[in-house]
Amino acid sequence: MNIATVGLDLAKSVMQAHAVNSQGEIVVRKQLRRANVLRYFATLEPCVIGMEACASSHYWGLELTKLGHTVRLIAPQFVRPYVKSNKTDAADAEAICEAITRPNMRFVPLKTQAQQTVLSLHRARAGLVKSRTALANQIRGLLGEFGIVLPQGIQLRGQRAMAAPSTRDDGHSQPFRALIQMLVEHLRKLGSKVAELKGRIRAIHRTDAPGRLLETIPGIGPLTASALAASIGNAGSFRSGRELAAWLGLVPRQHS
Repeated sequence: MNIATVGLDLAKSVMQAHAVNSQGEIVVRKQLRRANVLRYFATLEPCVIGMEACASSHYWGLELTKLGHTVRLIAPQFVRPYVKSNKTDAADAEAICEAITRPNMRFVPLKTQAQQTVLSLHRARAGLVKSRTALANQIRGLLGEFGIVLPQGIQLRGQRAMAAPSTRDDGHSQPFRALIQMLVEHLRKLGSKVAELKGRIRAIHRTDAPGRLLETIPGIGPLTASALAASIGNAGSFRSGRELAAWLGLVPRQHS
């Protein structure tokens, strides 16, 4: 079977494949169950496989690359203009197959498992920091209902929140003090988890040469350098520093 390009629409259970030959003629329209995806592509000659950059796309990209195929990840917004009529899995797969053949199309670099691990740590840490901030603001708001105003800053908020109700014996019941104590303990646990993830990120960063090189730039610390190195990967895939800045979202959106 002469297959040159395949568009693969990813899903949790059933995926849709759309393949064309070197003349652009459709040769395969096929549904693939998750367990059969790698077995099917192992039977094909090396070809170009396109997928939308989404959850699990880097995993499938790495696995298909091991089979000798060339994998191209494409941002979903670049696929949308090629979808014909109603949006279905088959239409999405056909649109992906068409989009990756465009000469001026831009693709998402494929991330290694090491990069995915570092980015997972960063995302988990960001989620915990968000939860910690929300909990600290909740404690501040609850105390404010009783006329207790805490100063700005999260570093000493737990200690001050515990001490504040005890200064007014007549106005604060024991259940409220117990509530504040429970929330403060949870706040401290979140803080310790944030610190633990930060330490893991720093430990990986110390063994990463590109990350340590980025850290030498003024204004960039270990966390930022680690996130940049894991996100960018191979900087040679960008034509210029301006293109890299646009890819990172460091330039304003055009409204011209």
